Amino acid sequence: MSSTRYSILALALASLFSASSAISFYIWRKNLIEWDSKLKELKKSLNSALEKCASERQGRIRAQQALRKAVVAQPQAKSENLDIPSYPMAPIGIVQSCFSTRNGTPRQPLLVPLARASLVFDSTRVPPASLEGLEEYSHCWIIYVFHLNTDLEKLWKHPSKSKFKAKVRVPRLKGGRMGVFATRSPHRLCPIGLTVAKVEAVQGNMVLLSGVDLVDGTPVLDIKPYLPYCDSIEGAVVPNWVMLDSMLSVASVGFSDDFSSSLLDCWKSVEKKSLYSSPDELKSLVKQALSWDIRSVSQRNRPHNNLLKIGSGDASDNASDLDDSQDGEASGELIYHLILDGMDFSYKIDGNGDVMVKEVHLSSAISFGNNKKRCNFLMWKDKIK
Repeated sequence: MSSTRYSILALALASLFSASSAISFYIWRKNLIEWDSKLKELKKSLNSALEKCASERQGRIRAQQALRKAVVAQPQAKSENLDIPSYPMAPIGIVQSCFSTRNGTPRQPLLVPLARASLVFDSTRVPPASLEGLEEYSHCWIIYVFHLNTDLEKLWKHPSKSKFKAKVRVPRLKGGRMGVFATRSPHRLCPIGLTVAKVEAVQGNMVLLSGVDLVDGTPVLDIKPYLPYCDSIEGAVVPNWVMLDSMLSVASVGFSDDFSSSLLDCWKSVEKKSLYSSPDELKSLVKQALSWDIRSVSQRNRPHNNLLKIGSGDASDNASDLDDSQDGEASGELIYHLILDGMDFSYKIDGNGDVMVKEVHLSSAISFGNNKKRCNFLMWKDKIK
């Protein structure tokens, strides 16, 4: 009898524990579903906020671009009657560069030897005879306008209202500030740039250049031949921070297994507009361009696991752009973008400085492929050495 009671008691306890476990599992599963639902709502809300920020940023970009055009078209209306002498200067040519946007354009000349551009002169102002003899020089100086600066309209204002920044952030100083005239920042009182490039060929009113650090559409004011005997100064001294090349170099550049096939698909659309002979040459250009860290100071300092979608920060040199140059994926890794020859190359870079180029597709934001007057490789192939 006693044994029967123990059996009944054991069964009752087992049933009790079984029911308790079932209830606990039900409550746990219910909470899990609720948490999952809240997480989805939070993700949806975050994505909506990010899309709104991106839309607002694009609106600001379009407004800034329209303002730049208005400033260039009517400079005297913005000068506030400043008693400053003016001089007869206007662009004499336009650069057709492989760099479609500021983001990715090298910070200095000759860092990317394969970087090509056609300098097309205005035939109504520059007779072809003006270029006779230039092909005998290996390099030339180019004086140009920083036409993509977002603060051009401020320069027409009175100095007391222009809010001109005397110091700028320097990439090699990890964002530390330096006097603007001790740097090559594009944000200057007179937005004029000076660069040097290799002269590959001269044809009619065009010059093919390489090693350029010029963005597509750059207005050119003048070119002059490079003279080694006076332009190369033996014993020239620069600050120590200028010599820190390792600050902006990367450890390695690699390509994903899918990259070559995606490049071939894009090549079919851009071949007739490109300054390059083949997809392999374009791949070499990408590797050279990404051998230097083209990210802004804020992007380099940002952790790699942030889920963000923002535009590129403004750097001190002409290497940043107003376009979205960075976005986040669900995996938590940051994906950056390099726009070359109208193609969007997506890549990531880890904490060790190793770059992996993932894929490429045609850029929807660049009208490169629709420019019928664009110079291409076929125009220069007989002259390229």
